[in-house]
Amino acid sequence: MRNLLLLTLLYCANQISAQNLKPTPTQALINVLVVDDKKKPQAGQEVTFTSQKDGKKYNGTTDAAGKFSLLMPPGQKYNVLYKIFTTVHDKLVLDLPVSEGAYTFDYTITATPPRTFTLNDVFFDSGKSTLKPESDKQLNEMAEFMNLKKTLVIEIAGHTDNVGSPESNQKLSEDRANSVKQYLVKKGIAAERLKAKGYGDTMPIADNGTDTGKQQNRRTEVHIISE
Repeated sequence: MRNLLLLTLLYCANQISAQNLKPTPTQALINVLVVDDKKKPQAGQEVTFTSQKDGKKYNGTTDAAGKFSLLMPPGQKYNVLYKIFTTVHDKLVLDLPVSEGAYTFDYTITATPPRTFTLNDVFFDSGKSTLKPESDKQLNEMAEFMNLKKTLVIEIAGHTDNVGSPESNQKLSEDRANSVKQYLVKKGIAAERLKAKGYGDTMPIADNGTDTGKQQNRRTEVHIISE
């Protein structure tokens, strides 16, 4: 709760200070807009710009309109990094041009969240719904992301391999999905934003005839219901 409060205060402070930003002869004003592939603004998106010249970092978080502003030295190239859930995107480069006098530069990033993705680092005790400690990192990142994306509603989908009866697999998948939901609720995510559903062994993505295939089929997925 303390971390969430601190994050909220920092976010608000950044938005207030951004309203007063003005370009200077040595600092260009960068207006950042983040949208998805349908041009819908992406709120709560963190973006970091790292100077290729000296490694200095500049970052911001988008508001409800998908925007934030910041000041950066012109005449440099910046590596652009943003993260969607737990996937880091770092292939963009911003080449900020040199200009005589103060100027403003508009920069748009298209960041489209996947509608479905697998939590590859969420693990359970064998045959149980007890989360292993090594799951904490990814689930904490998920909670942090949902705290930024205030309107995001997701389904947590549990899947199993075909070992055991269909009935036991169905129950195990439901219990595991609910374990993930309860973890996120304890991290401050409202329960009404989380739907837990088990699919048992009915939706394999690999061959259950191999150990590797079974491991791939034992998975926890996240489906975006609404943003």
